[in-house]
Amino acid sequence: MKKKTIASPIGPLAIYEDDKCIVEIKFDEETKANDTSELLDACEQQLSEYFKGERSEFSLPVELRGTDFQKQVWTELRKIPYGKTISYSELAIRLGDIKTIRAAGSANGKNKLPILIPCHRVIGKNGSLVGFAGGLYTKKWLLQREGAIPGEQIDLFPKS
Repeated sequence: MKKKTIASPIGPLAIYEDDKCIVEIKFDEETKANDTSELLDACEQQLSEYFKGERSEFSLPVELRGTDFQKQVWTELRKIPYGKTISYSELAIRLGDIKTIRAAGSANGKNKLPILIPCHRVIGKNGSLVGFAGGLYTKKWLLQREGAIPGEQIDLFPKS
């Protein structure tokens, strides 16, 4: 497996490549060992364009590593348009059964390809920003970059 750590506006990101596919992106992981490959360089370039607001979709080969249900959830996440959000209940409905809301939320949280597979676009039904591996500040930053939420007008922990 190859690994490259890049700087980003949300902190260091470690990108992992295996078998000519991007398989994982981790937040806040710095290392001195950096591999090089065309794919890792392409991923770095596309992420850089995304962070600058110049890219809204990614065209990288990825491999989803998880259970069949997790893969189903992650495939559904890819359908959420740039600049839009859905609730966890909406995600469960899109999967065909509102009763899967907890399982869908769990699978969302186990997404190993954040940003590329936009798990940050799933929010609480009341509009709250809940759960994100990169932290709520990062989730807020990503959603603001995409224009999905207004600048300073959203409360991270609204009272319901």
